[in-house]
Amino acid sequence: MTTARLVLARRARQVLYASALAVAACGGGSGSPSGTMPPTWTAGVFQPSSHFQAQCQSPRTGNDPATGNPYPDVQGTTLDENNWLRSWSNELYLWYGEIPDVDPAGYSTTASYFDELKTPATTSTGAPKDRFHFTYATSVWEQLSQSGSDVGYGVDFDLVAARPPRLVYAAYVWPGYPAAAAGIGRGAQILAIDGVDMVNGQDTTTLNNGLYPSTAGETHTFTILDQGAASSRTVTLQATTETETPVPLVNTIATGSGNVGYILFNSHIATSEQELIAAITQLHNAAVTDLVLDIRYNGGGYLDIASELAYMIAGPGPTAGATFQQQTFNAKYPSTNPVTGAPLTPTPFHTTSQGFSGPRGTNLPYLALPRVFVLTGSGTCSASEAIINGLQGVNVQVIQIGTTTCGKPYGFYPQDNCGTTYFTIEFSGENAKGFGDYADGFSPQNSAKPTNAVLPGCSVADDWTHELGDSAEGRLAAALAYRDGTACPIPPAGVAAPLLLHTKQSLHRPFWRENQLSRPAGPR
Repeated sequence: MTTARLVLARRARQVLYASALAVAACGGGSGSPSGTMPPTWTAGVFQPSSHFQAQCQSPRTGNDPATGNPYPDVQGTTLDENNWLRSWSNELYLWYGEIPDVDPAGYSTTASYFDELKTPATTSTGAPKDRFHFTYATSVWEQLSQSGSDVGYGVDFDLVAARPPRLVYAAYVWPGYPAAAAGIGRGAQILAIDGVDMVNGQDTTTLNNGLYPSTAGETHTFTILDQGAASSRTVTLQATTETETPVPLVNTIATGSGNVGYILFNSHIATSEQELIAAITQLHNAAVTDLVLDIRYNGGGYLDIASELAYMIAGPGPTAGATFQQQTFNAKYPSTNPVTGAPLTPTPFHTTSQGFSGPRGTNLPYLALPRVFVLTGSGTCSASEAIINGLQGVNVQVIQIGTTTCGKPYGFYPQDNCGTTYFTIEFSGENAKGFGDYADGFSPQNSAKPTNAVLPGCSVADDWTHELGDSAEGRLAAALAYRDGTACPIPPAGVAAPLLLHTKQSLHRPFWRENQLSRPAGPR
């Protein structure tokens, strides 16, 4: 099985929908390329970003594994890298006019300067307008986005409450990895990590490092309370390289009114394309009359894969010639994509495989359903939200069971410079009806008529006492009951609020899992 390769740094071939946090970028130092004087900063005056690109404090040597070509890096300074960031942000940032223009010479690292290159504005709820500004080491980003390979224990954690009093559960455990070997199951509550209290402890660095280790081989000690257990136990987990199966469960549920399909879809990574094709083929052959799409822990990935899945749900009838998503860039580019240089054209509902992991150009199977039930949570982000919005745009009814999604209607092209890949908001996306205003997420409401980001459905807490895919599991059971005309569960005890802010006392998910990528048409 092959996957399309990312080529970051060559005017990007993918688009990524956002998350939050800057990871450390290139190193310190200041000055200019050897023998030249650094440019003088003048507020509001910008040189082209190409003037500073690939001038690096620590140039890479050898060939770029993504392209096979030599790295373009030449000797430069952190000031050169900061000047590139300043000009690049002014060129492409969606709200470029709101960036405080501060002297790049005043920052000794690119990470600290990049943190400043975003709008300080807030939304009507008081949340930062831009919560999605972050970086990755380019080598790490390439590995994560293409194969889903990461370092961990083979368990997805659900941060039901990320701030004190915190509530963290093991949400999904993959067979064959350390968490499963230690007997950790769905619904195990994390009480402490490496001696730090999970509920009220202030050492969030230790807690985050334990939840999301960065290096294979490192070990962390967890105090957990298993579902149904009267007392806690302590386990030591050693991190390993893990490769996610993005579509781990596909079931057919027989009911008196027809077969219902269930798909657990956890990530829009490249390998999910072929798995989704197989899942839809299986459910088509089972003659399902409804679909429950479980995306409660799906933080996103490739927009093209979201488009493929939306088409496979709706079929050719409502999607023929329709827009899945239309991108809008900043006011400098009313009709042209500033990254690719191509005229702005919408992402369609793809009817054939785009070649991520399935054969490129192969006709996609479809179910041709007039409605779909989606199971959601605060971890439902970006590409997953684009499925919801895209289907609503062509009048496929989306019935939401769960809690409010995370709210990421913005996007960007990953851009490499000097070994760091930067993510800054460059566009917003809208469906075929022109709607894209869901920065506070999609919310379920016990109503028959959706209103923009409020969907018909039921607000239902996650059920830790049943495995995912079990028809008795709370959210799936509510979807099946709603389908048969039964009222929503009352009250929806334990429903979590969306995770809107990262604070000193807040935990955070790995940010690559909360994004959406899209690739322009053309050779890959």
